Amino acid sequence: MTETFLGLPTTAPRGVGHLRGDRSFPAAARDALSDSQLRHNLAHATSTIRAKRARVVGEVDDWEPLRLAGEAIKTATMARLDEHLLTLEAAVTARGGVVHWARDANEANGIVTELVQATGETEVVKVKSMATQEIGLNEALAEAGIAAYETDLAELIVQLGDDQPSHILVPAIHRNRAEIREIFLREMPGVPRDLTDDPPALAEAARRHLRAKFLSAKVAVSGANFGIAETGTLLVVESEGNGRMCLTLPETLITVMGVEKLLPTWRDLEVFLQLLPRSSTGERMNPYTSAWTGVTPGDGPQAFHLVLLDNGRSAALADEVGRSALHCIRCSACLNVCPVYERTGGHAYGSVYPGPIGAVLSPQLTGVQDNASLPYASSLCGACFDVCPVRIDIPSILVDLRRRHVEETAAGGRVPSGEQVVMAAAAWVMSDVGRWRRAGRAGRL
Repeated sequence: MTETFLGLPTTAPRGVGHLRGDRSFPAAARDALSDSQLRHNLAHATSTIRAKRARVVGEVDDWEPLRLAGEAIKTATMARLDEHLLTLEAAVTARGGVVHWARDANEANGIVTELVQATGETEVVKVKSMATQEIGLNEALAEAGIAAYETDLAELIVQLGDDQPSHILVPAIHRNRAEIREIFLREMPGVPRDLTDDPPALAEAARRHLRAKFLSAKVAVSGANFGIAETGTLLVVESEGNGRMCLTLPETLITVMGVEKLLPTWRDLEVFLQLLPRSSTGERMNPYTSAWTGVTPGDGPQAFHLVLLDNGRSAALADEVGRSALHCIRCSACLNVCPVYERTGGHAYGSVYPGPIGAVLSPQLTGVQDNASLPYASSLCGACFDVCPVRIDIPSILVDLRRRHVEETAAGGRVPSGEQVVMAAAAWVMSDVGRWRRAGRAGRL
């Protein structure tokens, strides 16, 4: 266990993980817009999810009070995050777990790699985890000779296709079932050659492939949807049952959790277990909700390690305007209503966090200049705020990040873009009534 580091804001390091893209959003978006199959896949998937969400949200009479409660709980938790994290650490330790603090992706990858190596194993099974995608854990384990097997169906498709996730909840949303069949035939050992693209057949092939991994794995790596400070309990919610297998069968469980996933009490969790399934999968409740507290002798993993990840979160917490992005519960509702995301897909954002929430979260984790184009990847229509279960004011944060980008660019002596020159000239004209009237008369000539 190392010292607590919250309150010392640093951004996520370069050269590791998946928070920065190789190209700007406009350049990547142009390529995505020319892919008609991608646009068809996205339009079909997002419209389906939107309709499911609308139905189940419409059943809840007090949906807006629930959103307000979620927002209030997250705001209060972030205000005392350091205290709650220490409470969590003490509770996990008291129940036989070991807590590790990771300042950034490099530290987190190093901790997990060393823990796996200490078991003598060369394979791990994984529960779907945005945090481990963020830090590039699979790549770090591979460099150490450790194979990481994704067990979520969509993550498995992405992994077998040597691809990157393009959606927070449905990582393979950019693929259709014909493409998935081709990936399985090409990359999945033992798949029947007469495999069709019928969804039950594809799911059965994946189930048979994964079953052997579940039964042989000695080490599992997971993320966490929530951590409950008062008891040291971690929770994973999912729809397929793969998480339950990973969390119960292996001998060693390693969980990587962003520090913002914390909730003080079980009473707080009750609110989020109503908000999350309706906002994410359009379900009234998650089919599988797995909770574990430290180590239980004779039941489940007999070694538990919790890695608490900062990786730029302290920097976001220090931002009075942008810190509410840390309230995100990774439901992806904002992606499904965003007109920009629906047309470009997730890969154009260059970060493991795409869509509206990615456009505000990624620049805060990396520093604005490292993701300078993302705050502009929005029409500011406000649909993201309307559906966000914890009422994150994404449009306001986007505008503030644009301001910071302009100010940092000017302070750094960078040559302004043509757009910046035009907007500065327009602001100069509009700031004085006399100049405005003269410009109007000139425009009529």
